[in-house]
Amino acid sequence: MSLRNRILVGMLATSAALVALPGQARVYVDVDVAPPPPRVEVVPAPRVGYVWAPGYWAYRGHRHAWVGGNWVRERRGYHWEPHRWEERGGRWHFEEGRWRR
Repeated sequence: MSLRNRILVGMLATSAALVALPGQARVYVDVDVAPPPPRVEVVPAPRVGYVWAPGYWAYRGHRHAWVGGNWVRERRGYHWEPHRWEERGGRWHFEEGRWRR
């Protein structure tokens, strides 16, 4: 292997190690204000190797803000659980979407 190829492989390996993996961070939000009803979204045509993650209401800056749906790369053997709000003891708790076996 030439020196140029070794440097390239080393740079690629280093950059791959620095990339954050999506879906590993968990976010918990509890608020007193119920989210609005979900918006109706037109789901685009299916994409091979991807799963549609529907839109949801996020809580940002003391108000709910709509986050549109998007395609998430498929994980074989898992199913996508969408983002959701649950009422718990008079407060609203936000659960991030995630993959489940």
